Amino acid sequence: MKTKLITVFASLVGLLVVCSPMFAHHGSASYDDSKAVVLKNVTVTKVNWGNPHTLLLFDAKDDQGNVKHWVAEANAGSAISASGWTRTAIQPGDTVTVVLYAARNGQPIGRVGKVVLANGKEFGDGSLIGDRPSVCDQDFGNGGNESAACRPDGRKTNNKE
Repeated sequence: MKTKLITVFASLVGLLVVCSPMFAHHGSASYDDSKAVVLKNVTVTKVNWGNPHTLLLFDAKDDQGNVKHWVAEANAGSAISASGWTRTAIQPGDTVTVVLYAARNGQPIGRVGKVVLANGKEFGDGSLIGDRPSVCDQDFGNGGNESAACRPDGRKTNNKE
């Protein structure tokens, strides 16, 4: 019985060690933030609305006319909805312009800076904003510790203000 308990415990610890990288969050370091890439007249193939990122899948023709299948990640649906980008705003088959920051490894993967619909409506401002606001406001609600970096004095709250 004791051996069985130790085996189960060791297995759980091993599983946690192996799986812990899945819980780590990444930044935008894998994208070339020195220049935005503008891809015009691309055809949306799928929009995967969700957390932690919304994925925009689309086909774009390169300079030789070959179609490349791109995957670009945007922020979570809850974050991008503030710009008016809703679950149904962009549909498969739509022709859009995508401003993105491409992967440093040359793969057709990127981080969305802005999407412009055929009617001119824009979602995003073109900047590589990562997962936190690029510009912090002076006014905070119950922001807690994540907002501390944006506070003028860096203070933390107890969420009871």
